[in-house]
Amino acid sequence: MYLIVGLGNPEPEYSKTRHNMGFDVINKLSEKYNIDVSKKDFDGLIGSGEIENQKVILLKPQTYMNESGKSIIKVKEYYKIPTENIIIIYDDIDLEVGVIKLRKKGGAGTHNGMKSVIEYIKTGEFIHIRIGTGKPIFKELLIPHVIGKLKDEEYEKLIPSIEKAAEAVPVILKDGIDIAMNKFN
Repeated sequence: MYLIVGLGNPEPEYSKTRHNMGFDVINKLSEKYNIDVSKKDFDGLIGSGEIENQKVILLKPQTYMNESGKSIIKVKEYYKIPTENIIIIYDDIDLEVGVIKLRKKGGAGTHNGMKSVIEYIKTGEFIHIRIGTGKPIFKELLIPHVIGKLKDEEYEKLIPSIEKAAEAVPVILKDGIDIAMNKFN
């Protein structure tokens, strides 16, 4: 069983923001594989189903970004999911718009949601899918950059990376992270 988590803040208030790229990928997977992610449990919205003949749990933590790990650890412990079977999908300002990066493990960088995940899980040894959102021109504009509502034309530029990240998940499940990294990085 795999736990596939998109990081973000509660919808619809934070829909169409750069910080909700993880939620957007979960929404794509939910739609494509007919997995309803509306059950409220474990401080999140959760659904289960199958992708590439693998049992999966899709999770959108509802704790707000900075406490994402709180929801994830509850699901991990309840379902006894090994850390290596966790995939976390999130936005990354250090990557250009349109770029996604897959990693077998890693740190949090400047991402507070990932800091929470690593704090609760006690390791960074899980699969990371990072979606590039680019940096604001000035550091002082970081918060409005990540949580500000995007205009339609700004959001349109992010859709290809959301779709690419959603395409990477079944490749990871079917062929493994190494093949997926070779294909998508």
